[in-house]
Amino acid sequence: MICLLPHCAYLSETSRMLELHRALTELGVPVRVATHGGPHERLLAGVPYDVLGPGLSPGRAARFVGSAVGLGDPGQSMYDDEEIRSYVLAEAEYFRAQGISVVVTGFTLTSLLSSRLSGVRVVTEHAGSFVPPVFERHLPPDRKPGEMDAYCSGFNRVADSLGIQGIPSLAALLLGDLSLVPEVAEVLGLSAAELAAWDPARDPGYRPNSRLAAVGPLFAHLDIPLPDRVQRFLNQPGPIIYLAMTSTPAEQVRAAIAALSTLDARILVAGTIHDLTDLATGRILIEGILPSHLVMPQVDLAVTTGGQGSVQTAMASGTPLLGIPLHPEQALNVALVERLGAARRASPTDDLATLAAQMLADKSHAAAAERIQKLYAAVDGPAEAAELIAAVS
Repeated sequence: MICLLPHCAYLSETSRMLELHRALTELGVPVRVATHGGPHERLLAGVPYDVLGPGLSPGRAARFVGSAVGLGDPGQSMYDDEEIRSYVLAEAEYFRAQGISVVVTGFTLTSLLSSRLSGVRVVTEHAGSFVPPVFERHLPPDRKPGEMDAYCSGFNRVADSLGIQGIPSLAALLLGDLSLVPEVAEVLGLSAAELAAWDPARDPGYRPNSRLAAVGPLFAHLDIPLPDRVQRFLNQPGPIIYLAMTSTPAEQVRAAIAALSTLDARILVAGTIHDLTDLATGRILIEGILPSHLVMPQVDLAVTTGGQGSVQTAMASGTPLLGIPLHPEQALNVALVERLGAARRASPTDDLATLAAQMLADKSHAAAAERIQKLYAAVDGPAEAAELIAAVS
């Protein structure tokens, strides 16, 4: 039996697990879904699932996101030791009780320990393109995640107390026994064969049984309707910018809206869990969670933090992207499509409005995004991922 274990503090990880659930179900593979809970748990409403532990309150979920890799203090592990231990034991007990042989997760990092405690294999997708053969090409030698122990200390204290294998590095924290790399070779700059040939045994910074497998893009197709008011807003003439900075502090989203509001363009904002309604005007429409795969084909520019899901949704829509990355994985996602002309990256010192205006005026970015759109249309990422997961089980 396969268990999908999304981290529901993240819209991206919740939605990607739903894509995998759909694809595995279409293959006829039985699947269970479990979660610690969180603000995006409600998206699981159409799927039977179990909550492990006390549930994740909105406040605790926000603190987790704020302390995560690239955002929080590298000396901590996002959970305290007692939380890690409690979740590891609850997950391991659940895996045994349900006959789980493979757990597939998006950033529920405690599964890296519970899988060892219960003897199940773990498949991850949360590293995205941020995997060793890729980041070794793009990061300076002193910034290699395989040589950094950031965010691992708490996990290793609990692993030691349970007598199980720990997490040797930041890179290992992002990898499973099998790590799915959901990107086409033309964007990634590496072939499927090159990914499969990666050998972790040569480096003590990795668990020796880790391996990589290429699949096609894996991004959300949320089964929620596009509100009529949003469609009316999209139908109006003139340039439209879609601002979707999910899992981002509210003050940063507000700053982006303020900067972009100076342009002669309408702005549609996916505010997700934040209350931003006070910023609404005739040219700025504030919404909550939106089906981005229905929105992005209708806009002229997408502005996101560069999570792989939002980047891939934009490229699959043929829509250029302006990325505002908050950490290295997001920066890499933006850089990969920027290299092909479909995106630009905004640094903290850049004038966001100026960059957006330049991208709206330069149609080469849209042409580049449309070229990537054709590459994506030729593959079925969720189906490829489901076949690999089924093979592992």
